[in-house]
Amino acid sequence: MNAIPMLMRSWWILALRGAIALLFGIFALAMPGLTLFSLIAIFAIYALLVGAVSVIGALRNWRSEGWWALLLLGLVSLAAGVLATMRPTLTALALVIVIGVNALVTGALDIFLAAKLRHVMRDEWLLILSAVVSIAFGALIIAYPGAGALALVWLIGVYALLTGVLYLVLAFRANSKRRLTPVAPDGRPRLERRTGERRMTAAGH
Repeated sequence: MNAIPMLMRSWWILALRGAIALLFGIFALAMPGLTLFSLIAIFAIYALLVGAVSVIGALRNWRSEGWWALLLLGLVSLAAGVLATMRPTLTALALVIVIGVNALVTGALDIFLAAKLRHVMRDEWLLILSAVVSIAFGALIIAYPGAGALALVWLIGVYALLTGVLYLVLAFRANSKRRLTPVAPDGRPRLERRTGERRMTAAGH
């Protein structure tokens, strides 16, 4: 199997990631008095949820090409969430760097998935754009981890909103593509197989 049927079948992974990120961003921006420590605690829940969704999706599609990237993305998010949850004694500076590293790794893995997506779907640019946003956010966080708490809260909130919207749009497109493209039991788009059969038949005549 290739990664494309996996993404179309598991469009709900993208939808859940988008919904969780969107809710996280709205909550962060809607609470002007939110402290950095409170935001990190919320991020821990966000990372755990996103990690669990990604790991479950990867294990359900372990025979598909590229499933390990989704698994790695989930494990990285879970590790970031566990670290933020189990090590509250860490300084806020260290936990902010964890958030930044998580965003960088997420962006890199999204670019890999987008490379797999480009051959079948025209919406890989949404995943690339989300990856660019994640990488830019991670780089800013790591470069300026000591920025003011309010600035970090706004930065994290805007990042979550942008990625949430992009993931939801991509999930909608992937689900629409899944409905319009019948998939054979071997995981390949049935339309491609039929086209190949027609070519073979034409060549035989």
